[in-house]
Amino acid sequence: MNVTIYDVAREANVSMATVSRVVNGNPNVKPATRKKVLEVIDRLGYRPNAVARGLASKKTTTVGVIIPDISNIFFAELARGIEDIATMYKYNIILSNSDQNKDKELHLLNTMLGKQVDGIVFMGGHITDEHVKEFERSPVPIVLAGTVEESHTVPSVNINYQDAAYDAVKELVNKGHEKIAYVSGPFHDTINIKSKLEGYKQALLDSNITYKEDLVLEGDYTYDSGLEAWQRIKELEDTPTAVFVGNDEMALGIVHGAQDDGVNIPEKAEVISFDNTRLALMVRPQLTSVVQPLYDIGAVSMRLLTKYMNKENVDENIVVLPHRIEFRGSTK
Repeated sequence: MNVTIYDVAREANVSMATVSRVVNGNPNVKPATRKKVLEVIDRLGYRPNAVARGLASKKTTTVGVIIPDISNIFFAELARGIEDIATMYKYNIILSNSDQNKDKELHLLNTMLGKQVDGIVFMGGHITDEHVKEFERSPVPIVLAGTVEESHTVPSVNINYQDAAYDAVKELVNKGHEKIAYVSGPFHDTINIKSKLEGYKQALLDSNITYKEDLVLEGDYTYDSGLEAWQRIKELEDTPTAVFVGNDEMALGIVHGAQDDGVNIPEKAEVISFDNTRLALMVRPQLTSVVQPLYDIGAVSMRLLTKYMNKENVDENIVVLPHRIEFRGSTK
């Protein structure tokens, strides 16, 4: 049987209010009484009921985090930033994987709300009008992390993905490349089709290079889709001399596919990736990659959420963090 606050109060011969003050760190308790209550709590193994405390205070100090796939290193680094700041501000986390399935995302959103969370950090690829309506109906604040919502009505933390893609492609142009392939993540993801692709196109336009649709290939963020993309790239009539890749895992597939065919990276083909996860260091040559500060995006999104949950002043609800390019061996 669970030990209750009533059991502790009876055993220590004090009121339940006194036990509550001790548990919550209230200083208005005599030292001798505090010591006696703590000894009883330890002896009985009492643990405060978080649900009951939440009902009383109308806060559960719990945050829901909806993430596409925690096994993906990209989202794992984001989640770590969220977790560290949540711990700092004494919030617990409920983490759920959505598999980037819209129906599952909406179901998890309502499940989190049913668990009386105080706020939600949401990560997803494509935010629909249906998502936005559910966000607006939410009784608790929601912050998007590494996720773009086009109307900018939902608080979010990102980098400028279009500028980042532009900078990466411009680097390849400045190295003398005119035939630059772009291996994208899924086109249904807003960041890929509305931001990174536009950055790629603008960099070509500003360099007087004709945009060719057959140089843009769709992957699914995985290593295997990178291998498959290389097979398509090498079969193009006018073989590209450089590749801009939408994430590190696909870039590993590109590099290994090229090496399997005897194509030297970077002598015969230069590669610039995106995200700069630990995977960028786990291939030879190591990947030149756009640095997306994943941990910081997670940490800042959680801090922004705490401001909303605690009714603090928020100067900017759309936060854009800086990016840069880390140059390594996959470019000359």
